[in-house]
Amino acid sequence: MAEIATRLRRLIADEVGSCRDDDIEQRLDELDALVDEAFADDIASPVFTVLGNETRYRLARLLSVADDDLCVCELEPLVDVSESAVSHALSDLADAGLVDRRKDGNWRYYSSTSLADELFATADREGRE
Repeated sequence: MAEIATRLRRLIADEVGSCRDDDIEQRLDELDALVDEAFADDIASPVFTVLGNETRYRLARLLSVADDDLCVCELEPLVDVSESAVSHALSDLADAGLVDRRKDGNWRYYSSTSLADELFATADREGRE
């Protein structure tokens, strides 16, 4: 904390010309309020957390560009993990709102949600700029 306070003291002094202990405390309070505001109702966290895993990211990306729903047995060879690992990853993606699933007899099919499609489209568009 001492190093943070030292650096914060230098920043405040550079910005306003001087810095007192009260200035540091005030700024730390403002930063704490920012953290509270940013994470109070953080519904985006599960979406980004689930995409932090390579298998889940690849499955979400594949489903986003697929023309039709895909079955686990179709997805398994594309990500080179076991069928149970694919099923578990797809369940996590469904819980995060990135894939939809439907059952047709013995088969379970998955498709991308509009949230996933928009997320990838935005990332692709912004990544090109």
